Amino acid sequence: MALSFFGKKVPSVTPVPEIERAPAAVELPPPTELSGLDFSATDHGRALGRAAGLVEVQEVGAGIGAAYEEAAVLYANGSDAEALALLEATVGDERANVGEGIWLMLLDLYRLGGHKQRFESSVLDYATRFERSPPAWLDLSGRLVRPGQPLPPLVNLTGQLGAQAGKQFEQVAAIARRAGAVRIDVGRVRGVDDAGCGVWRRLLAELAADRVKVTLLNVAALADILGGRLAPGKAEERDTWLMMLELLQYAGDQARFEDIAVDYAVTFEESPPSWECRGAEPRAALPQAASAPASVTDPDVLVLEGELSGAANDAIKRLAAFATERRVLKVDCARLRRIDFVCAGTLFNILANLQAQGTLVSLFDVNAMVGALLRVMSVDQVAHVTLRQ
Repeated sequence: MALSFFGKKVPSVTPVPEIERAPAAVELPPPTELSGLDFSATDHGRALGRAAGLVEVQEVGAGIGAAYEEAAVLYANGSDAEALALLEATVGDERANVGEGIWLMLLDLYRLGGHKQRFESSVLDYATRFERSPPAWLDLSGRLVRPGQPLPPLVNLTGQLGAQAGKQFEQVAAIARRAGAVRIDVGRVRGVDDAGCGVWRRLLAELAADRVKVTLLNVAALADILGGRLAPGKAEERDTWLMMLELLQYAGDQARFEDIAVDYAVTFEESPPSWECRGAEPRAALPQAASAPASVTDPDVLVLEGELSGAANDAIKRLAAFATERRVLKVDCARLRRIDFVCAGTLFNILANLQAQGTLVSLFDVNAMVGALLRVMSVDQVAHVTLRQ
């Protein structure tokens, strides 16, 4: 923020008293609009009140302001269309001194919504205004609902899932068919036996046949659980193997999928399913630095993905557990699409505690819309946040 002390004129200003016995060789600076204020009187409130009338506050492009905050919260609440309209109106206001942060939010929301034409019509204005190369076009709309449409219903699966979970899956199928799409958060699932995997796979196949869009959220932890049960060379628990391959397709993890597909082919002597990215966005569409989970080679990296919501979000809890006994923690947010206001508050509390314990936390490849909310919630004060380019 910048404080302009010359933005308003005072109708009458008390002349500056002459300084007695001032040396003749010294020239006093010309009086300013504030120089006529008398702060020596006992009524300090009156003097400060007069000073306040001379202060004009202007936003000079620091990237934070009412529109910035409002758009961040709107997007966090799933109101994509309203956030987009607000950002477009803000950058289109010739009287507004709009900072780069607002522009980056707008361009990233175009990418998140798949608005390529609108993105390309705006990048030239961005480059001209800030004299730097704009972000490259990436279609990041794979798992996002287009602005103006309501989010599909969200179903949370929890606990241990077995053959007896058939009724639970039937309820999920009914919800999905009524809405034409469904989001299934599997972050709280603690395990699935082979029979449960079979029931789950049949549900996904039936919904696919009915052209019902299914989005699985927070699949990484469950994939790790199932991966620990795979025994290459033993032709057992076939549905567990196939469910594992399904999860990796929803996670967009092609490298791991191909490794397990080879083990599947050798173990069961049959061709594995073909790769089909059913997750957020194909890996090829992400920046090169985020094309594979950094945690594969770096034990100090945790991956956040999907849409995180609620104070008791398991992904945020896992972050706290993952940080135990670590002095440095890096969080890959390349596949994190959204975090709501409540979840961001929980994240702040956890990161503040980690900072107090001396743990250095960095969140990288954050999209600009999520990054704006993290800034509004002061998460950037307790962790290092870098945006995706």
